[in-house]
Amino acid sequence: MYRTRLAACLLLVLLLPSCRKDDGGTDDKAPDLAPVIGRLDMNYLYALEDTDPRVWDDLHAIATLQGIVNRKTATLYINYVGYDHGFDIDKYWWDKYSKTGEWLSGKRTRKLSSVEDAVREYADMVKGAVVYDSSVASTSNVASAVAGIEDLVAIRYDTTPGSLYDRLVVSGPKLPVKVWLVNENGTSMFTGKGTVTGTSRTSTGSAKCDAYYWFIDNYIKKGKCDTRWGAYYIDQFWRTCTHKARRSHHCLTNHDFFVSKKAFFFDLSPWGDEAATDDPSQPVGTDLNTLKDLLLEAYKARSADEFCYIGGFPSWAHKYSSFNGTGGLHHEGSTEAQYTLIISGYNACMDADAIAYGVMANASFWQHFPLRDEYTQKWTTRDALKKRGFVGDDGKVDFDNGKRDYFIFYAGDYDASSWIYQRAYDIWDDPARGSVPIMWAVGPALSLRAPQVMHYFYSTRSANDYFVAADSGAGYINPGELQTPRASGLPSGINAWKKHCSKFYSKWGMTVSGFIIDNYSVQMNSANLDAYASFSPNGIVPQKASSPIFLHKGMPVMTTGSVNVDASMSAEDAAASLIAQIKEERKTGRRFHWCRVVLAKPSWYRQVIEELERQSDDIVYLDAPSFFELLRIYKEK
Repeated sequence: MYRTRLAACLLLVLLLPSCRKDDGGTDDKAPDLAPVIGRLDMNYLYALEDTDPRVWDDLHAIATLQGIVNRKTATLYINYVGYDHGFDIDKYWWDKYSKTGEWLSGKRTRKLSSVEDAVREYADMVKGAVVYDSSVASTSNVASAVAGIEDLVAIRYDTTPGSLYDRLVVSGPKLPVKVWLVNENGTSMFTGKGTVTGTSRTSTGSAKCDAYYWFIDNYIKKGKCDTRWGAYYIDQFWRTCTHKARRSHHCLTNHDFFVSKKAFFFDLSPWGDEAATDDPSQPVGTDLNTLKDLLLEAYKARSADEFCYIGGFPSWAHKYSSFNGTGGLHHEGSTEAQYTLIISGYNACMDADAIAYGVMANASFWQHFPLRDEYTQKWTTRDALKKRGFVGDDGKVDFDNGKRDYFIFYAGDYDASSWIYQRAYDIWDDPARGSVPIMWAVGPALSLRAPQVMHYFYSTRSANDYFVAADSGAGYINPGELQTPRASGLPSGINAWKKHCSKFYSKWGMTVSGFIIDNYSVQMNSANLDAYASFSPNGIVPQKASSPIFLHKGMPVMTTGSVNVDASMSAEDAAASLIAQIKEERKTGRRFHWCRVVLAKPSWYRQVIEELERQSDDIVYLDAPSFFELLRIYKEK
């Protein structure tokens, strides 16, 4: 079962062994905020044609600059995200936390007028430029990685008068070029032939992949890259197909956070049965082999008990799928599933910046937002359930003589920092929120890139808002790929996953994993279930399990089942469909039912629940603690 967020997306598309601190590079002794915060409005780019070089070049330079200057202290803020669909998201968050008593209240700002102005403003924090090759698309991603590690601004080689290269290197600030990813005369450094420049490797036959091997040998193997952080974003191939999704889905504004972390960047196909759609002349499977080698070297470069947190998502609207003429053999949902399967085998999880709302900005700035030590949530009691008539005097779940079923919505998909960054203003801020119980599925590790959003959720929640972990836990993963034997050949990653998840679940008061995605992976074994029972003791909902409902060391386990409706449906139709599907599922013996809905507003949930109650008196909609505690009681007796 693929994540049906893709259906919602389609509607929108067509309109570390190095010395380091435990936080991945931020300095705990540095102030959270700079004395004067630079503000730069990048919305002027929307007035240009998609193909104007400034759309790509200006944003790439600013994103890498942000990552450098925001590494230790929140220093530079831009406005860009949301403008292309009518709402300035960056302004929304700035204004929210500029109110009296909030983090940015009263802070001094300086308006910056251009990219050149910003580079001059922070010249003392930048060591120069890394210049990449227009003819080898992957060098743009390699440049972002090098930029973070070497404190350099990423600039595309282009000697045209007025180009960014001309404005920043030839004239203007005259940044010295410290790293060349293209020959100084403009010819390609990576050719897909002979020996890979700067290494002793024989070429892969792909200039695209050779560039990544250059980075592996010169940065990862030499301990310069913090491989606890990865970034999977489209490279400059985007410049050839800008029309395939919203313009902002070049995702350059997502780079800043990972630049600040000295992460590795990549854009590689997960398929081994076809040449990558953006590099059709490569030997079949070269991209996949490169991806596996990159993930393996990243794994070897960090402690074995540390997970890699990868931002980004397959850019299926542009490449690696059969969507809308991109040229691939596979459905976009299959590409997602295959990519997730692969990274899981190397102890890596995903912050899934998927198309539709996959863009965010200023994460390197917001990473300094001061969170509380912990955020708690209350669980229900059996006495409370008994008083509500859900548990009888005999201590068993009351099904009203077999007539009653229990039901819950999984309100997702909030497994991406970009999605909560973009949609809080209209989904979370919906006036109907709080009128009915909603189980919000939010990845707790999104606090790494969007801490201010997570804080806002918890600080403004009602008694009817309850948070569970989205899509497998503290990052999107296939947990079955953690257990041995693994396709990657690596030892078990279960304990590393347990360590990774435990700290996030604890901080955010989460005890339920609302959806565990298995897709192409095997189902979890006993050791995997043991791990989940330790940090998610009140329940998990996998796709695959040995039984539809059971307890594992006291933890309720319930498979997802077959009930499904969509937020595009009217309340009346959704309720009627739910009733029919629940009655059908009841025939299998199930009396507890789960339904995942993507990007629905509280007003929609309220209307559906009211309609459900109007059309049926034997289906009881529950809050999350009540639902999972009843599951526990049901299997205990």
